[in-house]
Amino acid sequence: MDIAQTLPSSLINKTVVIFGGTSGIGLAAAVQAKAVGAKVIVIGSNAARAEQAAIEHGLHGWRAADVTDSKAIEAALANIPQVDHLVLLAGTFVAGTVLEADIDYLQRAFHERIWASIHAIRVLGDRLAKDGSITFISGSLADRPNAYGTAVLGAASAAMEALARGLALELAPVRVNTLSPGPINTPILGKALGEGRDAFVASLEQVLPLHRLGTAEEAGAAAVFLMSNTFMNGAVLNIDGGARLV
Repeated sequence: MDIAQTLPSSLINKTVVIFGGTSGIGLAAAVQAKAVGAKVIVIGSNAARAEQAAIEHGLHGWRAADVTDSKAIEAALANIPQVDHLVLLAGTFVAGTVLEADIDYLQRAFHERIWASIHAIRVLGDRLAKDGSITFISGSLADRPNAYGTAVLGAASAAMEALARGLALELAPVRVNTLSPGPINTPILGKALGEGRDAFVASLEQVLPLHRLGTAEEAGAAAVFLMSNTFMNGAVLNIDGGARLV
């Protein structure tokens, strides 16, 4: 096999659909995939933000969908004739203790990840290229849960990794992998931490091996790698700067 086929150049003229592609890691992946020749369609929860991202970065297209609504997912994917690479990065920061938080709220962690992914894959069906890929997102909570109301989110993240391994067999030869980011400086971090963000980041940077958070661009590049490397399958790619070691 020509080694060029394992490099981002293999994305030239390929259709890439990214759920959660309007900000953070998803947008960074969209911009980088477009830069190497992919036709990128981003899907976000907010139509105005999705349109702005597509126009600002010269992307192939955009859609808006609530990923907890199967009909919305179906509508967003309806007129795309073929998808070469499906990237599923959508999901909010669901935090709440099992004994006290509203159950419907906690269930969003699974609805936004597991069930949204399953709905998207079922809707695409044979329109997902056999030599293409699916990329899920999990996160460091799958490996290192904490005591701050993230047990359900950690469980959903770990479930994404298990789902990817199973689907790598069930959907073969379609490749299925999971991107597992550690502490990445994205908008969701600010939403999750609120006014305590700066103090939390400062203390975290003291213990991280690289003494800094990762960037959306670094994590986005890892997503592009999973799309373009044709021998990555059933794998979890940790992009955390070694955070899980400390």
